[in-house]
Amino acid sequence: MKARFSAALTCLLAFLPLPALAQNKPDVEKQFQRWIASDLSPAAKKAGVSERTIKAAFDGVSLNWDLPDLVPPGAKPPKKQDQSQAEFSSPGAYFNEKRLQGLAATGRGLASTHAATLKKIEAAYGVPGEVIVAIWGRESGFGKARLPYSAVQVLATKAFMSTRKDMFREELIAALQMIQRGDVSAATMKGSWAGALGQPQFMPTSYLKYAVDFDGDGRADIWNSVPDALASIGHYLQKEGWQRSRDWGFEVSIPQNVSCAQEGPDLAKPVSAWGNMGITRISGKAFPSADLKADGMMLVPAGRGGPEFLVTPNFYVIKQYNNSDLYALFIGNLADRIAYGAGPFQAKWGDVGKMLRSDVLAMQKALVAKGYDVGNVDGLPGFKTRRSLGDWQAKNGLAQTCYPDASLKGKLR
Repeated sequence: MKARFSAALTCLLAFLPLPALAQNKPDVEKQFQRWIASDLSPAAKKAGVSERTIKAAFDGVSLNWDLPDLVPPGAKPPKKQDQSQAEFSSPGAYFNEKRLQGLAATGRGLASTHAATLKKIEAAYGVPGEVIVAIWGRESGFGKARLPYSAVQVLATKAFMSTRKDMFREELIAALQMIQRGDVSAATMKGSWAGALGQPQFMPTSYLKYAVDFDGDGRADIWNSVPDALASIGHYLQKEGWQRSRDWGFEVSIPQNVSCAQEGPDLAKPVSAWGNMGITRISGKAFPSADLKADGMMLVPAGRGGPEFLVTPNFYVIKQYNNSDLYALFIGNLADRIAYGAGPFQAKWGDVGKMLRSDVLAMQKALVAKGYDVGNVDGLPGFKTRRSLGDWQAKNGLAQTCYPDASLKGKLR
């Protein structure tokens, strides 16, 4: 029965017109080649790339139609995500304990293996080895992740027909500059489906800014040289503002009489001031004496419904690597596991993150109408939305949760 149904379906499909996209692929490929010759090549030459390098880099390169977020010529850009979908879940879902334990175990072994190199990197750039190893593990599985894509093909495809053409055009020209300088050949420049390169997963512009030759062989090889890859991560963090001898942050307990609507990098206070408000480390340890006069920032990614933190400016440096609070917390926790044998955050992630984006969006619009700055009005509860909500709750005699929940839908209009 299944075979007859399949045969009938195949017969039916044979008489249906092919999608316009499939019909136009050869034409689009021709447009792509014309774009390389008439648009990209002149721009690359202005950036110092020779005609010879350009021809060698694009020899045999065609579009990769399997990549996401493509908008071929003549096609309409995809509609914005349906705001009614539940596009986010509890922040706790990000912290898979089995995965963290595995990364920590491998990371501890590799931190020991490369201890001498990491010590030299920390001396040069001020970044602790455990933070570098944590990023290395998160980004490429300590260099073991497969990077099967031609970076030139990926970047060229996305520069020609993606939702972020300008950004990928800049990255493609940077990749050509790398080839021109002799850093890597087009054939060996392998990366992810997004064009990120090597063990640190640098975009080409980041490679040009931050990649270093730490093993002394004359080139910064972030694909095959562990010293180069680790040092490049350290150099990146240093250049982005890493503060030597400071931690990334601390899990804390915030008393109920202290408002949770005080989070964010723009509301920094000396760590001692937070301590004077009754905020303590959940481990029971004192804050390091070197931190007491330095800035700390409240972070409550699940509002009152999850772990609470005081973070340092180094937390926001980690976010330069990947602009996500949860990513930076993941790296910080993994680094602590590698260095000190730490475990999961002690406070539990509560039952949060079940709201529809459309509901959160409506709350954001209501808060904006009341004069609040919620950051991006996108249906996602970032720190400005969380603290605005907490402030509104306090002013209206409600318990401060600093996180959207269903009980607020009828109250905040």
